[in-house]
Amino acid sequence: MSIGADGHGQMIERNVMAMDHIRIVKITREPVELYKVLKFENLAASGGEAKHFIADGMVTVNGKIETRKRNKLYSGDVIGFNGHFIQIETE
Repeated sequence: MSIGADGHGQMIERNVMAMDHIRIVKITREPVELYKVLKFENLAASGGEAKHFIADGMVTVNGKIETRKRNKLYSGDVIGFNGHFIQIETE
């Protein structure tokens, strides 16, 4: 599945060791901004809400807290948020 009309995709990761289920998100172009993954994967109601979650330190990328809203994500990155984990892959 591609994310967004612009072909951007992202992934989320919290703690790789504790992940029970990782959803794979296919993207057509790298990089993709972190907040867009949360928005397009319906983990946030809007881009603004996604940016708020990130700024508040509620999101991890590859197991580390990420507070940069426009952090660029690439294939293999894992995003973690609120018990959800998303891994980014290119098509």
